Amino acid sequence: MRFDEKTVLISGAASGFGRLAAMRFAGEGAKLSLCDRDGDGLAALTQELGGAEVLTQVVDVSSAVDQEAHVAATLDRFGALDIAVNNAGIFTEMKRLPDTTLDEYEEMMAVNGRGVFLALKYQLPVMAAAGGGSIVNTASVAGITGAGYCAAYAASKHAVVGLTKAAADEYARFGVRVNALCPAFARTAMLYGFTDKMGAQKGEGREDTLDRISGRIPMGRVGEADEVVNVMLMLADPGNSFMTGQAIAVDGGLTAI
Repeated sequence: MRFDEKTVLISGAASGFGRLAAMRFAGEGAKLSLCDRDGDGLAALTQELGGAEVLTQVVDVSSAVDQEAHVAATLDRFGALDIAVNNAGIFTEMKRLPDTTLDEYEEMMAVNGRGVFLALKYQLPVMAAAGGGSIVNTASVAGITGAGYCAAYAASKHAVVGLTKAAADEYARFGVRVNALCPAFARTAMLYGFTDKMGAQKGEGREDTLDRISGRIPMGRVGEADEVVNVMLMLADPGNSFMTGQAIAVDGGLTAI
């Protein structure tokens, strides 16, 4: 029960890594403050969590008003914020940089980049005032490598890694650890959304598309959501007390080559 009685805030909690993380944290005793744009998804997750202590809010992470209000509501409900997992993010489709529209770029930066900036802006002072805490920002291997055909996404995730390192430097002296999780392709609804579109264009099934895009991964496959969330919980674990400012790849060896 690593997280017994800890208050854990998770954005993007209605699906993917966020949803699985909520279930895993609850299973280890955490109190949960969950947010997402998908209110129905949050409600369904709350039902699955059973007897866990849960606060949910519909939040647009690109909105300063929404983010500040969610942190305030967390403190009002639980009196503390021990761990934050800033996981909300979007990906559209793979395309060349010149084919990416300005609107697509700005939306990616607003959700993925500004969303993490605002989360840190309101979470860091609360944790520092309480004597410490742990923040995990979901980035991507696209945030630590060149990532052709997803330039806007890569730019937004490089921003996440940069924000993580800057915040870690500023707040280590206050006992706040800030790390970034950098997964490669892993089986989530977001992955299936764009791989199914890619497959339809080539007349191939989902698994054939996944095999094709994992061709450069040394382990020869995409990841499982559990494999990514295991590392997310490791980064958040209070026992992992001397790691901060790191961008940890969970990528089957992709960034090793």
